[in-house]
Amino acid sequence: MNSNKRITTIIVGTGTCGLAAGARIVHDYFADKIAEEPEGSYRLKKTGCLGYCTMEPIVDVELSGWPRVSFGPVTLEGAELIWDMVSGGAELPRDIVLGTHADAEGIHELHDIPTLWETPFFRHQKRLVLKNSGIIDPESLDEYLESGGYRGLKRTVEMTPREVVDEVKESGLRGRGGAGFPTGLKWQFAHDAPGDQKYIICNADEGDPGAFMDRSILEGDPHAVIEGLAIAAYAIGASKGYIYCRAEYPLAIRRLTDAIEQAEEAGYLGDNILGTDFSFELLIKKGAGAFVCGEETALIASIEGKRGMPRPRPPYPAQSGLWGKPTNINNVETIANVPFILADGAEAFRKHGTEKSPGTKVFALAGKVKRSGLVEAPMGMTLKEIIFDIGGGVQGDKEFKAVQIGGPSGGCLPRELLDTRVDYDSLIEAGAMMGSGGMVVMDEDTCMVDVAKFFLEFTASESCGKCLPCREGVARLKETLNSIVKAHRDESPEESLLRFQGVTMMEELAGVIQDSAACGLGQTAPNPILSTLKYFRDEYDAHVFERRCPSGVCTALLEYYIDPELCTGCGLCVRKCPDDAILGEKRHPHYISTEKCISCGTCRQFCPFGAIKVR
Repeated sequence: MNSNKRITTIIVGTGTCGLAAGARIVHDYFADKIAEEPEGSYRLKKTGCLGYCTMEPIVDVELSGWPRVSFGPVTLEGAELIWDMVSGGAELPRDIVLGTHADAEGIHELHDIPTLWETPFFRHQKRLVLKNSGIIDPESLDEYLESGGYRGLKRTVEMTPREVVDEVKESGLRGRGGAGFPTGLKWQFAHDAPGDQKYIICNADEGDPGAFMDRSILEGDPHAVIEGLAIAAYAIGASKGYIYCRAEYPLAIRRLTDAIEQAEEAGYLGDNILGTDFSFELLIKKGAGAFVCGEETALIASIEGKRGMPRPRPPYPAQSGLWGKPTNINNVETIANVPFILADGAEAFRKHGTEKSPGTKVFALAGKVKRSGLVEAPMGMTLKEIIFDIGGGVQGDKEFKAVQIGGPSGGCLPRELLDTRVDYDSLIEAGAMMGSGGMVVMDEDTCMVDVAKFFLEFTASESCGKCLPCREGVARLKETLNSIVKAHRDESPEESLLRFQGVTMMEELAGVIQDSAACGLGQTAPNPILSTLKYFRDEYDAHVFERRCPSGVCTALLEYYIDPELCTGCGLCVRKCPDDAILGEKRHPHYISTEKCISCGTCRQFCPFGAIKVR
């Protein structure tokens, strides 16, 4: 490597996912090394989540004469290699290079390194909402401005509020929180509602299992959310706003707090914004983590200091929301789209996605997928393209079985539906829904009955308990699922009847809950059951009638036995069994008492001869 090149900046991804993977250790290592060097020789910065969570911790290097280069995953050993490169002229550590941020043609050391955006994970994405995440310093207003930040707000204050509403309506932006209601129409309702005091609320109460889109946006680009909220407030005539963020997101809250202070000092928040008559105050409200507070009216009740419970609608929040005043509520991703629309225009936004679902959607791609992380895909891309082209397919090259999309409110779609386009209407037609954007991939070893049971246990525990259909109905669904995966030993007649009637009863009860629950969370709670019944009915039949879990996941239905041809009678399994269920004489084949066996699998784990089998 040419030793006359010097480091200008080292950038460490310090979103929550990066920190969990060890980014703090890597950051501190570079900080200690830089402290030993002459002042001004090196610069160390933090950034948010780039989205490629599989490769965290990610470190970027900006070297004089080079484009920005990304490395990952960077362990402490990798950090040492990077430091040797930038400080001592050592060779480029190619094993951990992810790519360059711009074409490196003409630079010998990088001539065969692809740009980051040409790599499989990023090649098929379109980053509108995530364009700054993992790129800029989220704690720097200057870097946000350099990336084009607050251009949308500057254009906004030159328009009338109704013109801003119409621009958003023309863009076709639909709410990214789940239902996909047209954002501009929602703004119009609040704009048209009479009242001297109006409120704007950003719903950052991200509670779906496996979802982390909102958190990453808040951590990686907080000014985009602040700008979007200021634009929305101007459009509907609100003078005060709240970001309702769950307290489990301390890093997001800290960066939001700092960004709000910066925006106030620079005149993008507060009184007479950008020298106009428009004034807007923005506050943060910490939520206690109740899933139901993701519902609009429950969220409003929580801000008011009441228990977070939904209320009947109408009146809708646009007419009577926070403290009885007209209120508009959008989630983080919806708001983060707004600056782009106002800066570049509705037509620029509509160039992406489909006619009925314009723009992009951010997904938290997780589960049994090779390349997990945050994915921002144009609306209309197929599930297959997202999972296999971007995500790299299933871990261990196992068979793809299903994808859970939309969290507890969504559904599980099988292999036959991999060509389903990811837009609001197509997903509903397939038996799922967009939801907030969780996408969990499952392989051949996944039990779909167990998946439905997991989500029902979640929704049952998170039910606010206000309405009977959700409080009692979801609890009955959970009980039925538990009876289906329960071992038949010592089963009472009542339990047997419940198990055999279970599938039919669940379908009927699910329909009742959908039709009568008080809020959208209760109404969609049965979706995981209905979708798995629709596409994986054979697995339910195996559990109910054959008392067998085809995937070998439901341990209570597993039957352990000892192959006498392989058992030497060593007695190790006898000593390890927690329930004295293994019998036999020493140095003679043993056997397992099915009456005593609790199917824990401990014996199989410790058997050195592979004599213990399961069926």
